[in-house]
Amino acid sequence: MKKTRKPGGGRKKLKPEYDAGKNLKEQLDAAVALYDSEMSLQAVGEELGLNPIKVRKLLITAGVYESDVAEKVQDTFEEYRETQDYKTALLSTVAALDLSKASVTSYLPYQKGVYFPSTASKEKISVGAERQRRYRAMKWWKADSTEENFWSVVLAYAGVKFKTYSGLPFTYEIKKGKNGEYTKELWIDRREKSKSLAWSSVLLALKNIKGEVVDRPKALGDIRGVTYIYGMFYRFGLIDVPDEIKEKMGHPKDRKK
Repeated sequence: MKKTRKPGGGRKKLKPEYDAGKNLKEQLDAAVALYDSEMSLQAVGEELGLNPIKVRKLLITAGVYESDVAEKVQDTFEEYRETQDYKTALLSTVAALDLSKASVTSYLPYQKGVYFPSTASKEKISVGAERQRRYRAMKWWKADSTEENFWSVVLAYAGVKFKTYSGLPFTYEIKKGKNGEYTKELWIDRREKSKSLAWSSVLLALKNIKGEVVDRPKALGDIRGVTYIYGMFYRFGLIDVPDEIKEKMGHPKDRKK
């Protein structure tokens, strides 16, 4: 007689303790930590026993690696992916860029487990990924200086610590309205008090930048909240400040040469 298969039965895993997603996540975290300490891909690979290409793919998955080639491959793939399945979009990218399939694949994030897109909340991405997100936003704005792109820069820096002309630390947050869209208002957090800063004030100060070194906040205009705007612009890398003021404000951490 034919045996009836028990519910929930099936082939047992040879290694039930093996978790591919967990292993990938552990590798990714280790690679990001080493890369953030300014180690090269080769050095990270030697430390983890991985080849540099896999290290790069891990870092791309985490959102902390960036290059012109990687950006071109990912942008091209995403365009095709809007209308094609994964495999077809991959082959279309290969043909469009005249690259090998292996090369294109190496510049794309892993499909499962740990990839967080650019829309993911900050709580779900690494510090390195946050820094890359800010850098990319600024790069886009410098390439195309529209108000929309500058707003993306301001959004990317929400929650980051700044310092005023006199060295007082502050951060800002941007809240969402009932419709789920961000309001065009920055809430400056100064210890126990919060002050609002209008987006129009930020844009006005932006237009008033004249020269690389801006001696003091008022040089950006008689604008409400300009003290905070001055600190923001310095960290954004839009202005420089006198050497004696740099000791109070520190040095911008997100600039890349």
